[in-house]
Amino acid sequence: MAKLFINEKKQKGHINPEIYGHFSEHLGRCIYEGLYVGENSEIPNVHGMRKDVVDALKDMKIPVLRWPGGCFADEYHWRDGIGPKETRKKMVNTHWGGVTEDNSFGTHEFFELCEQIGCKTYINGNVGSGSVQEMSEWVEYMTFDGVSPMAELRKQNGHEKPWKVDYFGVGNENWGCGGNMTPEYYGNLYRRYQTYVRNYNNSAPIQKICCGANAGDFGWTKDVLATCYKAPAPEHAHGFMEGLSLHYYTVPEDGWSHKGSATDFDEKSYYKTLSKTWYMKELIEKHATIMDEYDPKKEIGMMVDEWGCWYDVEPGTNPGFLYQQNTMRDALVAAINLNIFNKHCDRVKMACIAQLVNVLQSVILTEGAKMLLTPTYYIFRMFKYHQDAELLESSVSENGLVGLEEKYQVPAISESVSVDKDGVYTITLANASLDQAEEMEVSFFEFAPKSAEAFIVKGNMRDYNTFEHGDVVKEEAYEDVKLTPNGVILNVPPCSVVSIRVK
Repeated sequence: MAKLFINEKKQKGHINPEIYGHFSEHLGRCIYEGLYVGENSEIPNVHGMRKDVVDALKDMKIPVLRWPGGCFADEYHWRDGIGPKETRKKMVNTHWGGVTEDNSFGTHEFFELCEQIGCKTYINGNVGSGSVQEMSEWVEYMTFDGVSPMAELRKQNGHEKPWKVDYFGVGNENWGCGGNMTPEYYGNLYRRYQTYVRNYNNSAPIQKICCGANAGDFGWTKDVLATCYKAPAPEHAHGFMEGLSLHYYTVPEDGWSHKGSATDFDEKSYYKTLSKTWYMKELIEKHATIMDEYDPKKEIGMMVDEWGCWYDVEPGTNPGFLYQQNTMRDALVAAINLNIFNKHCDRVKMACIAQLVNVLQSVILTEGAKMLLTPTYYIFRMFKYHQDAELLESSVSENGLVGLEEKYQVPAISESVSVDKDGVYTITLANASLDQAEEMEVSFFEFAPKSAEAFIVKGNMRDYNTFEHGDVVKEEAYEDVKLTPNGVILNVPPCSVVSIRVK
């Protein structure tokens, strides 16, 4: 019997709600059709936003949304997306499918969406093809409450009061699609551009995010931080940033030309995928070690603002739209990553899975007026109680490795434990084994629980929801949990994720 030990006396850090964040890009059918259908659509909407999707996102408790990209951000010019829709400039989306972008979803629409969802805002600015002036004026347009050219323009376009920009990314993937820059060159550009991301409201300052590394490019992290910290940067400015991003995608196969199918895979591929997703732990710890050299007080958050599974697109779909299905394998990937982020919440302050709707590891898929919730959606909904809670010290004994190939074996159980302000404990467990259930004894140090409520997402590794059969994989109440004097005992089925709320 595996044992989970919880020391409720030792808090390890605060779990920022933003760790459960999401990402929406002008890519495929994420924005258009997925989130925004326009005011005149027959699909039920509020100011153009799909009501069914917004309601589902509110139930999932999405804390922050990143927009407009992604690679799209560094070719996006914000003025093209304001004013009357019929006069907005059209452009070619060169990164994603070569389709025409009509800019009917722009700055005003993004803030409308976030207001409907009730989430924080994360704007990604254009460094790759945009000017300092363009970025500065966008910030003024969005956030200045007074008399100025950009504030007046915002008012002319129908929004009297400024919005709140919670996070602002200064460029995206500038080591690649955002300009193919060297870290030193980007670091100097970052210092310049961020200077003009003004805080017009000191009571609600914008958190500035610097472009961090692609996966295991530790040299980028070190060289960008060295450049941003270099004199005459004042020490208290901690590199002029509140966050440093990190991007890492779980790709089952060994090359981008053939990434593997989202639904047609065998057990070896399943375990290989989970092994690759566990690499996130090593990445966080190694990048964090470099960050500690410059920022020992941990004033800069690691922002894993692109992560998730990336497969070959579904057959017959536009290869530039990155549309893929979502199975129980993805549910395990989501649970493992979220547990990893929780466990490293002293440094990880935000994470945004890619992407929200109809793109990559989405939580929602749509087809016309139809909508379905993916297995990944249910993981986020089950884990939402970790948001804004305190991480507790926890560990699993007798946690063996599972997998068919030694190179790609993974821990059988992934876990994290937190306690909220009301004293309710949330325990999340994922069993990666495809054939072995795990009987778990959960023990607190002193706490004697009076009640426990559990939920489960389970199924065959290839199970997924379709528009015809939308509840093949879903969150269900789980009764196989028994109270003990100092914890609970439960059975965790193969290929499943369990969440327990203990009072």
